[in-house]
Amino acid sequence: MSGRETVEALIATLNAGDVDGMDDVFHEDAVMDWPQSGERIVGGDNRRGVYRAFPKLPTITPRRILGEGDLWVVEAGLDYGDEAEYQAVFIFELRDGKIARETAYWSLPFEAPEWREQWVERI
Repeated sequence: MSGRETVEALIATLNAGDVDGMDDVFHEDAVMDWPQSGERIVGGDNRRGVYRAFPKLPTITPRRILGEGDLWVVEAGLDYGDEAEYQAVFIFELRDGKIARETAYWSLPFEAPEWREQWVERI
């Protein structure tokens, strides 16, 4: 499986709510870092435990998937079904076609301040 196929398979697996299916794309010793909350999840047992305990897994809508070789980045929207769509960036480091490390950042959208509107384009 190519790096892009691995990342796309992970997204499909999460969107299907298939926690056990994540085993096909993660190494058992994979590390997941969530710097915003100061958490590190090490190993398959902990990863499965966290994802099984989620009240509701998000629907992931990728905007961009970029990468080459063993380094891939995904920009995506995450919808947990509560009317707030988080904006997220995932950095994946692969080893032998599977995810060895994930670093994830996510945030709720916010209104841009008016003071900088003369220098920016709205997207």
